[in-house]
Amino acid sequence: MALARARRESGFNYWPGFVDALSTLVLSVVFLLSVFLVVQFFLSQEVTGKDKALDELNAKIAQLSEALSLEKLGKLNLSDEITQLKAGLASAEAERDRVKGLYEGLANAGNSAEGRATELNKALESEKQVSARAMAQIEVLNQQISALRRQLAALEDALDASEKRDKESQTKIADLGQRLNVALAQRVQELSRYRSEFFGRLRAILGNRPDIRVVGDRFVFQSEVFFDTGQATLLPEGRAELDKVADALKDLDKQIPSEIAWVLRVDGHTDVRPINSPIFKSNWELSSARAISVVQYLISLGVSPQHLVAAGFAEYQPLDPGNNEDAYRRNRRIELKLTER
Repeated sequence: MALARARRESGFNYWPGFVDALSTLVLSVVFLLSVFLVVQFFLSQEVTGKDKALDELNAKIAQLSEALSLEKLGKLNLSDEITQLKAGLASAEAERDRVKGLYEGLANAGNSAEGRATELNKALESEKQVSARAMAQIEVLNQQISALRRQLAALEDALDASEKRDKESQTKIADLGQRLNVALAQRVQELSRYRSEFFGRLRAILGNRPDIRVVGDRFVFQSEVFFDTGQATLLPEGRAELDKVADALKDLDKQIPSEIAWVLRVDGHTDVRPINSPIFKSNWELSSARAISVVQYLISLGVSPQHLVAAGFAEYQPLDPGNNEDAYRRNRRIELKLTER
């Protein structure tokens, strides 16, 4: 008994220090748990807010995609930007999932709460930056859509105005066409009247000669009246007949109004037999030379050159398809036709 008492009196008591150390450790653990719970609360609020922001952002993007589908211009560029924006959102969602993973990892890693909290804060800051960039891109896209809508409206207004002017122009053109047709018909009637008067006067002047006849709207002279065979030099008899024609033409020029563009076309024709003389290598040259000789003589008598036309048809416009001398004689001819220029 005495020995035991002596040991208690002389021995060191460790129990109070152990109790103090244990209390301190418990308080530290309680403090860390409190910090963990506070961080957990704020992280939950932050993640919930980000989910709402992402939902709103997804809703706006859906509205923007629907609006973009209605635009007629700039679809390719806008679709590229929307693709980039969706990629950014996918990255943001991946980051959100990573943050959630960090949050779930906090429940099993109380000892590294402070390091995880720092990492979580960085992730949240990155998420905020991604969201800010996405909002900026949405704003830019909204501005581009507004500009495209204004351009479409301006184009539609311009198109409406153009269609209206086109309809007015078509109406005016149709009216002018009708008026022109009426005017042309009147001119043709007037020229027909003068042609009838001219042919009637020529018929009276030239008489009823068998080698001068009227075929349709043309006076037909047999070539023998004006030229020797194979020649283009006018005979005296032909000059005498052309003197009468020239007088009638000069009188007609005084009667026809100046606004009527008329000409006397002199057509030279040959028979089907080919010619190959030193002067004329073909019937084309002979028929053209004869028509030119008639025109030049009429000009020398005072007929205005602007009312004369010379044309050669060779043997390609026959009156008689036969292959006898009578057909050849009928096809060798000079025709006078009063027509429009």
